[in-house]
Amino acid sequence: MDIGAVSTALSQSSLKQAVGIQVLAIAKNQAEIQGQMFVQMVGQSLDPNLGRNLDIKV
Repeated sequence: MDIGAVSTALSQSSLKQAVGIQVLAIAKNQAEIQGQMFVQMVGQSLDPNLGRNLDIKV
């Protein structure tokens, strides 16, 4: 097996892993921002009691 080919394959694998981690980090940040925006939106609801109670009839 050629040392150059092994080195290239290892470098490509490492790059794929690094890119995958960065994509997941970006997705995580976006989810956190959307969650914060949702909480802020619910907090600014016109009726502050809306959604606090759930009536269940059996």
